[in-house]
Amino acid sequence: MLIYKIFRADEWAHLQAEGETAGAPIDLADGYIHFSTAETVRETAEKYFAGVDGLMLIAVEADNLAPLKWEPAREGVLFPHLYRKMTIADVVWSEALPLTDGKHQFPGLA
Repeated sequence: MLIYKIFRADEWAHLQAEGETAGAPIDLADGYIHFSTAETVRETAEKYFAGVDGLMLIAVEADNLAPLKWEPAREGVLFPHLYRKMTIADVVWSEALPLTDGKHQFPGLA
């Protein structure tokens, strides 16, 4: 199952350059890397990245991540949290999240 991480351009550039990342500021503060599912990633974009341009959507295979824990978050919905650094090798694909009329477009998701 693919899970998704939204990165700002500088965070994505850091992962590409360094080969690993401890995540975005919220990830560093919480002690794990936040991911979303296909069902929750659009809401994540609206809630945490509204109007932000230059974002990247990163897809990762959940079955290849350990230690990955599914924990309740918004309204008790389970979200995947990675308790280690994310590596460039974890990335299955990446796509830009263009901003059109104030809303992010998700070309990599149906």
